[in-house]
Amino acid sequence: MLRLRDNFSESAGALRAHKLRAALTMLGLTMGVATLIAVMTLVEGANLYVEQKIANLGTNVFQISRVPLVVTDFNVIIKALRNKYLTLEDMHAVAERCTACQRAGAQSSSTLRTRYRDRTLEDTNVIGFTAEMEDIDTRTIEQGRFFTELEDQRGTSVCLVGAKIIDEFFSGANPLGRTIRIGKEEFLVIGTYARIGSVLGQDQDNFAVIPMGAYRRLRGSRYSVIIQVKAAGGAEIMERAQDQARGVLRARRHLTGNREDDFYFGTAQSYIALWESISSAFFAVFVMVSSISAIVGGIVIMNVMLVSVTERTKEIGVRRALGATQADIRRQFLTESVMQCIVGGIVGIGAGFACALALRTFTDFPASVKPWVAVLGVVLSSGIGLFFGIYPAVRAARMDPVAALRSE
Repeated sequence: MLRLRDNFSESAGALRAHKLRAALTMLGLTMGVATLIAVMTLVEGANLYVEQKIANLGTNVFQISRVPLVVTDFNVIIKALRNKYLTLEDMHAVAERCTACQRAGAQSSSTLRTRYRDRTLEDTNVIGFTAEMEDIDTRTIEQGRFFTELEDQRGTSVCLVGAKIIDEFFSGANPLGRTIRIGKEEFLVIGTYARIGSVLGQDQDNFAVIPMGAYRRLRGSRYSVIIQVKAAGGAEIMERAQDQARGVLRARRHLTGNREDDFYFGTAQSYIALWESISSAFFAVFVMVSSISAIVGGIVIMNVMLVSVTERTKEIGVRRALGATQADIRRQFLTESVMQCIVGGIVGIGAGFACALALRTFTDFPASVKPWVAVLGVVLSSGIGLFFGIYPAVRAARMDPVAALRSE
């Protein structure tokens, strides 16, 4: 019986003797593993990104809106557009009657043009906040202050701006105390927000926050608000707060018996759950495609190993005549198959990580490199090599030594 080291040496020598064939054999498997690694890395990064940015509501904050904030069924949106508007009076009712609610505020938004001197920024997200949103909103104020309740009630023309507006209008200068035009009105900048960045390629810093009173003046009175509620405690109190808020709104909207709610709740966990259901579907499709590529690579390896067995018939006969057992022959060919797959898998892992990191570096798409993904790639490639190498190895081991020695 050959020692393990000798077995590896024999297998490596056989692969070195046919470098080009071995490289081409590994190519299919390399592409399959690279695709799988890149997909898993990007999906993991996207999941982490969503948790950190898209669903950055806070664990004890929920939203109530007229239409679903995130939905995959267009018919639900069409149906929801017939719902009554949520108003500031609804928000005040929730704040007064919900004992499990620590704070309740409201927001609404629309897209307007902003100007400063001769510079213009299109499609700025103008957000109307009530004064209570200072304690609920998760954005970080970097400079200046939030507006007061009195400024909100009077509709004072003050605003806080995002990093995109600062970059475009002020070029590093202090924006506090400057006046910008939002829509048809001028607003005094009293605060700035810390940079958020992009979420899946969409810039999140092109926004301005103004008091709800000023927003009503810009937008008119016909609009629905999103009620933001901060619960007074953990998960149990969070559920109680949602139940109480639901009861308040159903009573105000005269929804009795089994009639469905004509408003929708949203929490950080609900957004994350929806994203995970969407990403898991994409992940399954990509894994299927990459698995097909990996299996094709394994079939190629099996075919090439069968050709190799035929070409090395006399070598097998000589080794058998010198005392090699069937197990020795089988072990050598299995080792050659697994070695090719492991090398191809390692190259594929490197290529997959490189593609993912390149996307993260040169685009706004996130990627998260996890060690267990690399381990999975090695295990997958080893398993493919072992599975598809069994038949050629068994065929070589069962070859008649006498017939093998007679072959040319």
